[in-house]
Amino acid sequence: MAVETLYRSSRDLERLFMDKAEADAYDKMLELAEHLTAVFHKAVPSLKEEQAEELGIYVARHREVFAKAFGKKPEVLADLLDGKTAEEG
Repeated sequence: MAVETLYRSSRDLERLFMDKAEADAYDKMLELAEHLTAVFHKAVPSLKEEQAEELGIYVARHREVFAKAFGKKPEVLADLLDGKTAEEG
């Protein structure tokens, strides 16, 4: 009988990971998404909560691309439009 160690996300209790680093990275992404959601909702109060949350998660998942764009390389955003970046699930 084999024994496996599983790690559970502390922010998404249904999500399990085989690697602690992956679980930690996922939790950090969700934490960033939570803060982004609040910022988006404050910036655009008419934005529905669900839309603000989806937007927050999207930006958090692609934070590296957005960081490059904010770092004077806005052309990298074309990769998101073309679907060239990997979608995390």
